[in-house]
Amino acid sequence: MSSMIEIYRASAQRKQRGLLAYIALIAVLVYVAATTTFDGYVTNILMQAVTYSVAVMGLTVVLGLCGQINLAQAAFFGLGAYAVGLGTVDYGLSYWICMGLGLIVVLGFGAFLGTSTIRLGGHYLAMVTISFQQILTLVMINWIPVTHGPDGVSRILKPTLFNTPQSYLAFCVVVLAVVGYLVWQLPSTKLGRAMRAVRDNELAAGVTGIDIQRTKVTAFAICALLGGLGGGLFAGGFSYVSPDQFSFAESIVFLTMVLLGGVASPIGAVIGTGLLILIPEWLRFLKSIPGLYLAIYGLAVILIVLFMPDGIWGFVVQRFKSLRGALRLSAELPELTLVQTQSHADDVLVVDNLAKHFGGLKAVDDISFIVKRGSVHALIGPNGSGKTTTLNVLSGLYTPTAGAVKLDGQDITHFAPHERTASGLGRTFQNIRLFRSMTALENVIIGVERPGNPVDHAPIALEGRARAALNFVGLGDRADELVTSFSYGHQRLIEIARALAGNPTLLLLDEPAAGLNSTEKMELRDLLKRIAAKGLTILIIDHDMTLVSEVAEHITVLNFGRRIADGDPVSVLNHPDVVTAYLGSDANAAH
Repeated sequence: MSSMIEIYRASAQRKQRGLLAYIALIAVLVYVAATTTFDGYVTNILMQAVTYSVAVMGLTVVLGLCGQINLAQAAFFGLGAYAVGLGTVDYGLSYWICMGLGLIVVLGFGAFLGTSTIRLGGHYLAMVTISFQQILTLVMINWIPVTHGPDGVSRILKPTLFNTPQSYLAFCVVVLAVVGYLVWQLPSTKLGRAMRAVRDNELAAGVTGIDIQRTKVTAFAICALLGGLGGGLFAGGFSYVSPDQFSFAESIVFLTMVLLGGVASPIGAVIGTGLLILIPEWLRFLKSIPGLYLAIYGLAVILIVLFMPDGIWGFVVQRFKSLRGALRLSAELPELTLVQTQSHADDVLVVDNLAKHFGGLKAVDDISFIVKRGSVHALIGPNGSGKTTTLNVLSGLYTPTAGAVKLDGQDITHFAPHERTASGLGRTFQNIRLFRSMTALENVIIGVERPGNPVDHAPIALEGRARAALNFVGLGDRADELVTSFSYGHQRLIEIARALAGNPTLLLLDEPAAGLNSTEKMELRDLLKRIAAKGLTILIIDHDMTLVSEVAEHITVLNFGRRIADGDPVSVLNHPDVVTAYLGSDANAAH
């Protein structure tokens, strides 16, 4: 463990040196902005680039990290701008008070929009955000007694400390630098990993303990907050705001900026914003030729997006990625320990008269069984017997039609997936569900971070346990590789490691041998035996009867949604109803 600490300390020192270099760069930029007297036109261009960049970083969070579409960023930008404008002009309030009130307003609207669109996705979510944008624009235009209508708000005050264009520009650069650093660090935090998990695979995110609703709402709120912050800075910088500056067209401009520069990075947000503001200036000499300016401008944007689908910064990162050596952990890792809940009950899982109906189809029809603590319990049956549906009901993906489910004595029948995970339920899927933009280590860290996991949640401890889990399944030396670089069989092992790292009370395995070759199946069998030897309770579904008979101590058999047998492997696999279900009545007669 001491070598792990040394590696972690070296990594922290590298980050500290990077932060110091970043601070030095920002100090130089702030000094230049504060001491250089730019032409008024140049100052306006720089002011627009800086304030727009702050708002575009909000899209980096909601779209780049969380994968949610927001076409109303100009509305949040406008709310922040009008809060500063109306507050300082009409009510004589301090700039700082107006900025604070504006951020509270946009934070509320962002959380509201996120909550109201939580179950939407794709074009439906886009339609809702467009509608919000259009409604707010109409309010700005037509609520004349409050917003001043199309005339807008003029003579907006700057803060007293920064009342010159140079000092205010320097102040905005500082704000952009702070926001950029925080957004840069966000992906490596627990919240950032949760957002990335939701973006990559919502279903897997829920069963690993992530509250999907809270994560999405938080992403929308942060996006709105940064939009409002950028708008407030914009109002102070230009001393004038009007509704046409915050229309739907501006939301499209914001979206184009983040896609152009690179949706997943604050550096990309700055690059994209700067380019879309500067390209028109570079092409000003063509404005005398009707249409040519817009044609070249549009063509330049299309070519960049077409040939750099990850944005300009994403393109640069991919080109230099091979130069960055992945961290290889040569130190001996601690052994993976499974800390079980302190309970004297022998029954870990109690399924009582469980049913799940889809209209007239009874996929699960009044089944009951008990999984004993420390055992490997198999749930088998022919195709269409209701096994996976049962597992989906147990893990909260489906709401049961009837019956009850108790985990370690606690009724979890109506718990959401992340609440069941917090109660001690771990799961893998038949169709592997990993977070494909992350490394193996990051995938497993999310498993370690499950609510209720009785381990040390300090960063070094999280990483150490995640590496130990990967080492337990035989992949410790490849922890820092992207999961997409692993074979199918190894990806399944990563999914198992992610579930184990969370210290589940009960581990649900949905056909772990599916798609594996004979060698991989033998390795899986040995792994399951090692897991069982640590005392973990397992409920497994699989069609491989050899694997089931070798690892399971108890078997429950389903057919057409009903339980037809339950008991030890020998008696169950020789039960006449089981033989009939798998091989047909003629085979049963021969048997």
